[in-house]
Amino acid sequence: MTIIHLKRGKPDDQRAEDDARVRATVEAVLKDIETRGDAAVRDLSVKFDKYDPPSFRLSESEILAAMQQVSTRDMDDICFAQDQIRRFAQAQRASMQDVEIETLPGVILGHRNIPVQSVGCYVPGGKFPMVASAHMSVLTASVAGVPRIVASAPPVHGTPHPAIVAAMHLGGAHEIYVLGGMQAVGAMAIGTETIAPVDMLVGPGNAFVAEAKRQLYGRVGIDLFAGPTETLVIADDTVDAELCATDLLGQAEHGYNSPAVLLTNSRRLAEEALAEIERLLEILPTRETAAASWRDYGEVIVCDTYEEMLEQANFIASEHVQVMTDRDDWFLEKMHSYGALFLGPRTNVANGDKVIGTNHTLPTKKAGRYTGGLWVGKFLKTHSYQRIVSDEAAALIGAYGSRLCMLEGFVGHAEQCNIRVRRYGGQNVAYGTAAD
Repeated sequence: MTIIHLKRGKPDDQRAEDDARVRATVEAVLKDIETRGDAAVRDLSVKFDKYDPPSFRLSESEILAAMQQVSTRDMDDICFAQDQIRRFAQAQRASMQDVEIETLPGVILGHRNIPVQSVGCYVPGGKFPMVASAHMSVLTASVAGVPRIVASAPPVHGTPHPAIVAAMHLGGAHEIYVLGGMQAVGAMAIGTETIAPVDMLVGPGNAFVAEAKRQLYGRVGIDLFAGPTETLVIADDTVDAELCATDLLGQAEHGYNSPAVLLTNSRRLAEEALAEIERLLEILPTRETAAASWRDYGEVIVCDTYEEMLEQANFIASEHVQVMTDRDDWFLEKMHSYGALFLGPRTNVANGDKVIGTNHTLPTKKAGRYTGGLWVGKFLKTHSYQRIVSDEAAALIGAYGSRLCMLEGFVGHAEQCNIRVRRYGGQNVAYGTAAD
């Protein structure tokens, strides 16, 4: 096996130092919100966003005023994207059925899929106003039937971003706040004098938002532990360096710490892609951000075989995986750890980010090993129930249950079963007692 790293990113120990600094900052901010409520949220908004409105919640008239600033073309595009995302989310919801089955005569078991009752959807808007994130969280929660959907995004240039507000409203948000970063997710999860707490937080964000969600997990549910955007391009000689370089830098521009990795079995393609990346960075308008990500987090890995590429891809477990090879379906069949796959040169990660219909809130930092991304099912809780409808079934299950409880030493548990055996089964059923 020969695996060559033509380029490596920042060492893991340096990345851990960055994470520690973020962790301490977030911990202090969340404690302040819990202690001072609205006053803390306002101070943080002034400090980080220079925004100090009479109310952070938009009124119906303010929502309509913001939407009127959106051009007809932009509104049409937003509606088109939401149609695609809604259609796929509805198909996913239809695949989740309630279940009821009679496992034995008189024994009925089932489950119901019940929406989370309140969800806070965070939509990033700092460096880039991420209109699409409103579709992915708010609209998907709406398809799931969540009865209270709270949406929040930071101000952009001192005012609510019209297109984000439009996307939130059209997606089905019941409450819209103009709050950013840690103060937004903290207020929605902890609650303040004017913002009722939610049961679940969803949506992407910067390192501080991701860390806030991590620290709040348990107090509320979250969609997933999300870090900076990641992209992995798996390519062979069927594609060229320009396509690979474009797909890598297209995601590296997200932030200063967005990993972008090229994985190939072609040394020629790898070297040409490195040169093409340098060429594109000279002309890319977002080169300052993309260049920093590529410098510190970019990697180029050359393997001998497709099997080695597959092994490396599953180990990396990237958020976005762009596959452009002569065996894309083979990777689809064999890959097991990733956020989302983008198969073939005709598609790309930007399609998934903005419009094609799948959800763009995806697992990062190797979380694809144990979870998928945000989807309609994340907003649904599957709750089981049971019912016994005959005396015979009550006595039969009770007798087994009693003996199994006594096997573990739970006498009180056994008595819950025993009383049913005595009432419904007569005297001829063997069940557990303390003397057994």
